[in-house]
Amino acid sequence: MISVVIPAHNEEKYIGKCLSAVKSAAKYVPDSVEMIVVANRCTDKTAAIAERFGAHVLNNEDKCIAAVRNTGVRAARGEIVVTIDADSLMTKYSLAEIKGNLESGVYVGGGTNPKFDRMSLGIAASTLYVAVNLIPVMFKNGGYLSGAMFWFRKSDFDAIGGFDETLVSLEDMDFAKRLKAHGKLSGRKYGTLKKSYVLTSARKFDEFGDWYLIKNRSLTKRIFTGRDRQAADEFYYDVR
Repeated sequence: MISVVIPAHNEEKYIGKCLSAVKSAAKYVPDSVEMIVVANRCTDKTAAIAERFGAHVLNNEDKCIAAVRNTGVRAARGEIVVTIDADSLMTKYSLAEIKGNLESGVYVGGGTNPKFDRMSLGIAASTLYVAVNLIPVMFKNGGYLSGAMFWFRKSDFDAIGGFDETLVSLEDMDFAKRLKAHGKLSGRKYGTLKKSYVLTSARKFDEFGDWYLIKNRSLTKRIFTGRDRQAADEFYYDVR
């Protein structure tokens, strides 16, 4: 079995599309695929929509994305686990490529490169700005590590203790760093899907403007610390 874990906070506009993409990708693997949606403090129809699509819905009230992710992964029944955000779409061969990578024995797991569902000069400049500011963090963590959609074996997730719930941001980069280090112990490497990618929503830009991250550089830099609760609340949790 393959388990796909999807954290979701008031995602009624996106969750159906996300689950539809998972179902499409499931057609290209012989395994059964379970979909787990972790409804985090939802006040809309996210849970009801997810159940209509056949997902197993869990509730989580933590204001911590690491805890939300951990709730879903720990409930997963599959040995292969994939995590993706509710406003993102996996491409149709994603699960097949993930399965092949993990069964090859070469990879401990890895991430995926994202593409926005629309692009502009402001979004391109913002993406570059974020990348430049993350370079010092990346070097500290051992180089570039892709994220967006993580894939790994549940046994390796358990071995490294899952996502770090003391972090309020950058928990994904921290997880990638520890997964990579764990893989080295058994001669496996951290990888990035080559054929598949994630199509992710540009909704934050749609709502706040394409130059939002650059205009709010002080907030963005505080997010990069991973431990600034006020900044995380302003950037992630108090928006919707």
